[in-house]
Amino acid sequence: MKATISNCSNNYGPYQHIEKFIPRQITNILSGIRPKLYGEGKNVRDWIHTNDHSSAVWTILTKGKIGETYLIGADGEKNNKEVLEAILEAMGQPQDAYDQVKDRPGHDLRYAIDASKLRNELGWEPQFTDFSKGLKETIAWYTENQDWWKAQKEAVEAKYAKNGQ
Repeated sequence: MKATISNCSNNYGPYQHIEKFIPRQITNILSGIRPKLYGEGKNVRDWIHTNDHSSAVWTILTKGKIGETYLIGADGEKNNKEVLEAILEAMGQPQDAYDQVKDRPGHDLRYAIDASKLRNELGWEPQFTDFSKGLKETIAWYTENQDWWKAQKEAVEAKYAKNGQ
């Protein structure tokens, strides 16, 4: 079997399920629900826009070497507290307008991605390197496409509430 393997950091952007961290916080604010921060919010992720993830996968499929593994990342490390505060600011809310909830069991403190192999060997580069701009575009997408996620919101929040989150 001819195959390549890719591992990616955390995605953000349009069409992400609202149970994921960034869409959940955006849709909470749009629904009049206070956003939730897991634990202290010190969990660090390398955030990558969904379009960059897709372009990286395409690059791997078309230029990658069979049998190789490529890590996909955009050098966008931020902790969850920073991300939540950026969402609140971009949506005109006070930076402390959130509730701290219990952390998820087994929640990793940091995901680190070294995408240098993908960049150096295949020439891939992320296009959405301005996290603030990408976040604002993501907020706009969820604001303009409430019909896409609104019917699921109540069930998603009920599931989290059951777990104290």
